[in-house]
Amino acid sequence: MTQDILSTDGIASDKGAFSRMSAEWRIPRVGDVVEGTILRAQGSVIFIDLGFATGIIYGREFQDGRDMLRNKKEGDIIVSKIVDFENEQGYIELSVKEAGREKFWKEANAYVSEKRLLSLKALEANRGGLVFEWNGTKGFLPLSQLSQKHYPRVEGGDKTRIFEELQKLVGEEFGLHIITADPREEKLIFSEKTLEPDGMKERLANYQIGTEYEGEVSGIVEFGVFVKLEEGLEGLVHISEIDWSLVENPSDLYKVGDKVQVKIIGVDADKVSLSIKALKPDPWKELKLEKGDIVEGIVTKLNKYGAFVKLPKQGGISGLSHVSEFESAQKMRDLAEVGKAYPFQIVVYQPESHKLSLAFLGKDGTEKKAE
Repeated sequence: MTQDILSTDGIASDKGAFSRMSAEWRIPRVGDVVEGTILRAQGSVIFIDLGFATGIIYGREFQDGRDMLRNKKEGDIIVSKIVDFENEQGYIELSVKEAGREKFWKEANAYVSEKRLLSLKALEANRGGLVFEWNGTKGFLPLSQLSQKHYPRVEGGDKTRIFEELQKLVGEEFGLHIITADPREEKLIFSEKTLEPDGMKERLANYQIGTEYEGEVSGIVEFGVFVKLEEGLEGLVHISEIDWSLVENPSDLYKVGDKVQVKIIGVDADKVSLSIKALKPDPWKELKLEKGDIVEGIVTKLNKYGAFVKLPKQGGISGLSHVSEFESAQKMRDLAEVGKAYPFQIVVYQPESHKLSLAFLGKDGTEKKAE
């Protein structure tokens, strides 16, 4: 851009204007958001009267803010952000896009702190949740932040089917709160779970930690089982709270409609946490095992950490035979097969923390079905 374009037709650059400002004024700094009046729009250059000096929007800042500047004319008030205190021509370089972004994140954080309600339509779905747009910026509603009403109830937690269920919600209106507004990472996260239906607090007040209830299985997902306690109110039995032994797939144990006894172990906002295993005797407290004992265990799972082993004769408790016990992951897969029983030696047994580590003793196992 040539100098004559930046200083034509009597628009002074006000070089040195700050030195003439009265002492009670705070001298603006780079990053300040300022307000001014458009003096003239000339092609891809806009001159702004800031009162204390002349500002200019041009070059990349003009291109980036083109949509916001499209309908602006002489005399209009405009808010912008200082990006250069005083350029070579003496003008203050301004950005409307930067000012808009700052205003956006400030407003978003106000929504977070004041817990304001938004009504938005779902734009698209992905395997992790739903995408929405607010004030020109896209934000994300994670699967974990969906309300009970919208959460996909897919047996076995099949991710493809969950995605299909989420796609059915595209175009639907949602009541949302912003729970994260991070300008550095350009991250906007929504939640539907923070919205409490009328009377929900009063209803939850009737559910005390430690109380037992009979409920009905209303949904099965990969991380647990949803149980209906009353009409419109469900709790979650996390997979770790289903049984004292390792549970691989909740759908192997329950189906929708099953009656089940549960114990309330947590009440937080609109979430009720339940346990099934809390109503069963803890086998870890009853066992008399010691380091060095030889036990028979059934391999239930192999992964990069080692072999997960269930001890059927010891109440079904589970432990890990670390991959280092087999020298390598490949050797572990050659020696141990899922569903087969093998002799193991107890290396670590800590019943108070439910920790069991085992050493693999040999391949002379007989095939057994994991119970």
